[in-house]
Amino acid sequence: MLLKVRRRPGSNCEGLLAAGPLVLRCALGKGGVSSRKREGDGATPLGRMRVLGGFCRTDGLVARRSPLRLTPIRAELGWCDAPADRNYNRPVDLPYGASCEKMRRADHLYDICLVLDWNIAPRNRNRGSAIFMHLARPGYLPTEGCVALSPRDMARLLPLLTSASVVEVTR
Repeated sequence: MLLKVRRRPGSNCEGLLAAGPLVLRCALGKGGVSSRKREGDGATPLGRMRVLGGFCRTDGLVARRSPLRLTPIRAELGWCDAPADRNYNRPVDLPYGASCEKMRRADHLYDICLVLDWNIAPRNRNRGSAIFMHLARPGYLPTEGCVALSPRDMARLLPLLTSASVVEVTR
């Protein structure tokens, strides 16, 4: 399935995600959409990214069915965002010596977190890390470069996604 993401007219940080006839509101990066994505710029990368699989909470807060492979989020799961580290833009076990994100978050944004194949293979230092599709903050506040959906819309979208799904971000 092709998921087309574009900015909402008049907004740099909100978007619309179209999946066939389904059109969903989404949050985009605080840096807008960029063809020159760099680590820490807050931009959502312009282009096509496959949905590689993802992570989900299984502790009673969130448990969703999907054709995608969703790995349970363990308390010690992190994602390295340190460009100089050998595990840059990869999952790591916490505690970890370099900068990384904690995947089991208190704000529950990653209760369902789909990994997009931005800068995965090959990985280039400073090209951006942790580009996910995850749950949105109330009011669709901007992300750090990800695409974020409401929990209700994520639940509607998950059953439609497979390992062949592609997210295409345009302006």
